Amino acid sequence: VQLVESGGGSAQVGGSLRLSCVASTYTACMGWVRQAAGKAREGVAVIPITSGSPYYADSVRGRFTISQNYLSSTVWLQIASLKPEDTAMYYCAANLERSGGRCSLDANRYNYWGQGTQVTVS
Repeated sequence: VQLVESGGGSAQVGGSLRLSCVASTYTACMGWVRQAAGKAREGVAVIPITSGSPYYADSVRGRFTISQNYLSSTVWLQIASLKPEDTAMYYCAANLERSGGRCSLDANRYNYWGQGTQVTVS
């Protein structure tokens, strides 16, 4: 499975960005994991590709929105009300199966990763 992200860049505090990720094949779960400099990876959003509700980390709930189009194997992450602490490398990640019937936010549970796209907020 190949994952290709796009849409990162620099933005001002309070602004918005939209990240995109296209998978080369069907996946069961696709999510976004971010890693700020010197910090651990943080799963921020995940969505089942066929059916089910998305999940969000508490740190981003209400500002981040994940959506998907299973026909094109694409997920998007809409980031609103940007904060300096959103500055990080954002990775698209995926699994071919759900774990226990659900998609997990745990970054350690993903098997496939994109190359990452940098988001810088100032």
